[in-house]
Amino acid sequence: MTGSASKSDRRARRLAGWAVLLGGILGGLLSLAFGEILRRGLFDEWQRTAPRAIAGERVAVVLIDSLSLDAVGPWPWPRYYIARLTEEIAKQRPKAIGYDVLFAEPDALNPQNFAGLYPELDAETAARVRALPTMDSVLADVFGSAPVVLARVGTDHDGVDPAGLLVDPPIRGEPPADVLRTQQVVASLPEIDGVALGHALVNGPPDDDGIVRHVPLTILAGEQAMPGFAVELARLGLGAEDLAWRGRTLALGDRALEADGAGRLRLRMGRMASAAVFSAAEVLGGRLPRDAFAGKVVLIGLGAEGTADIVATPLETEIFGVLVQAQAVDAIMAGGWLSRPAWVRWIEWAAALALVILVVFAGGTRRYWLLAVAVGMVAALWLGSFFAFDLANLLFDPIRPTLIGLAAALTMGVTLYLIARADRARLAAALVDQRVAAAEQEGELRAARRIQLGMVPGPERLARLDPRAEIGAVLRPAKSVGGDFYDALMIAPDRLLFVIGDVTGKGVPAALYMALSKALSKSVLSRHSGDLGVAVAALNRDLMAEADDEMGVTMLVGVLDCASGALALVNAGHENPLVVGGAGDVESLPLRGGPPFCVIDFPYPEERAQLTPGDTLVLITDGATEAQDASQALLGLDGVIAALRGQGAMPATTRAADLADRIRAFEGETEPSDDLTIVALHYRGG
Repeated sequence: MTGSASKSDRRARRLAGWAVLLGGILGGLLSLAFGEILRRGLFDEWQRTAPRAIAGERVAVVLIDSLSLDAVGPWPWPRYYIARLTEEIAKQRPKAIGYDVLFAEPDALNPQNFAGLYPELDAETAARVRALPTMDSVLADVFGSAPVVLARVGTDHDGVDPAGLLVDPPIRGEPPADVLRTQQVVASLPEIDGVALGHALVNGPPDDDGIVRHVPLTILAGEQAMPGFAVELARLGLGAEDLAWRGRTLALGDRALEADGAGRLRLRMGRMASAAVFSAAEVLGGRLPRDAFAGKVVLIGLGAEGTADIVATPLETEIFGVLVQAQAVDAIMAGGWLSRPAWVRWIEWAAALALVILVVFAGGTRRYWLLAVAVGMVAALWLGSFFAFDLANLLFDPIRPTLIGLAAALTMGVTLYLIARADRARLAAALVDQRVAAAEQEGELRAARRIQLGMVPGPERLARLDPRAEIGAVLRPAKSVGGDFYDALMIAPDRLLFVIGDVTGKGVPAALYMALSKALSKSVLSRHSGDLGVAVAALNRDLMAEADDEMGVTMLVGVLDCASGALALVNAGHENPLVVGGAGDVESLPLRGGPPFCVIDFPYPEERAQLTPGDTLVLITDGATEAQDASQALLGLDGVIAALRGQGAMPATTRAADLADRIRAFEGETEPSDDLTIVALHYRGG
């Protein structure tokens, strides 16, 4: 039997190990399928928890907001005001002035248009008006004398061929394969576009959930690689000569910008300091500190209702697009972008493998405390992810190893449960076979059953013991005869000895050894008036002298002081007693006890408890806790306690019989798997 159990255990471990590996593979596939969505939500949460501080030391923003429209007029403004705005900013010598605005149409107030508005003008006056320089040329002169970077927009139609546009400086190297591509470009008027210090594309579509998390570093317009708006402004702000791609890294001076496969830079979002954001009305009105723009990159964009480019970020549901571009410029200049290098992904997979190994080892060796180690490791991964984000701008994904480890643990648990259930079914089938074999001896055992039941005290004898303690008892063997027994007798005027026992096995051998055990226990225990543990140890030695290697007995021995309610108890491998209070509450008395009899010579400890008037001490054998219904579900100790709790106040004899009936009702038509013995001792008080 030992070899068979060992073989079954090895098979269970192998199955659990394969199940863990299968679960780990399933978790890995799930992380590949849904990992990006889960990572996106996690890293957005880190963004909200620890946003980047943007002090405005490197970047400033000028918004053409509602206040500006009130001061100047509706958008689009005449080029005159754009020129004045540029001149006012340029006075403070910024490193670059980036216009997140297109000037693709001629100024509506150019002299040609203005003269056409007044047919009353004579020919000479009209000719003099038409001879005036256009506002577009005036603006071009201003732009040509200032470090202006103009926006361009990539499009697939209604633009111009990008091959004819100036790109300065050229971008060296090969951009990533999935970089954003457009066929044409919408740019400002040639006379304005041609004089600008720099040009860049402002395209930057959000992710598929509508949230902007990246800015493009390079966009391919036709066959021409053009810089993104933020990176071109940052290049001028840093004084870098050019841009060069090396794999997925864009070299910008001494900075290496790590891009994704689409050539985009992931931003660590923040909030612009209010001191770095100005209204165009303040600039035109000369109401600025002298160093508001000095040595900075200045971005100009729309911020008035109905004109602004509104986007969503992990931090803001609505924010002006020019402010996102400003954050990107500051991030590039200050090193505030987010990176996810390849070695981080290897660490994630290594952590997932370590979790799978822990789960395999826990299931294979049944050292389930290792699962607590795995849980601690998962918690450390999540903390490490946040601190890597906050302190090093690294994107470490703890979801992947967590998902893989969880899938491995779940598959292990399900597999072990199914194996355990199959083992229980196998044992139940073996038990049925034993019952069938025992049925052949049923005729001979009926007489033995009557003899056995006659050996335990009946209701009349129990009622005569002591009026202060009422005792009720039920013994229902699973077969014709069994190994359960009980006894009760007065060993002194105030001392009531009670015993309940369960002999190993069932049938005739158990019944014979039960008779011996009952006789010896009554003889030995009734002669000892001192420490109950000493008496029980002596009984154990006597039983060991009479038993063979296959015999054993569990026993609970107690002495009740009928005057005070004090209990002395010794537990030899038996079910712990239960106490039903006068109010109907039920509790188990936890006893240290010792091993069953006939195992080793053992110094059994005497343990103490106290009954109060109205309390009922309930003693049971394992036929109660191991009762099974038709689905092989066990009643268990909790089920016994629930049955007692529902009984209410009743005599001890009724309580014992009622509990036995409830247990048999739980079993239904299922054949009882073990003998059932219940002793109820109701203490009435001294």
